[in-house]
Amino acid sequence: MCKAVRARMRAVVCRVRTARRDAGMVTSEYAMGIVAAVAFAVILYKVVTSGEVTAELQGIVKRALDAGA
Repeated sequence: MCKAVRARMRAVVCRVRTARRDAGMVTSEYAMGIVAAVAFAVILYKVVTSGEVTAELQGIVKRALDAGA
């Protein structure tokens, strides 16, 4: 019985070690993620600050503030 328990524990420890190796991202993946996030932020900023979107957002806020009056 003791041998079976030891074998089972070795298998569990081996699986945990394997899972740890693949658990995180490497530096290049972090860099690509940051570049993608910055690109998305720039695009979103350009869209939100465009004239049409700014006017629409101002209209929404104005209607929301006038709704209670």
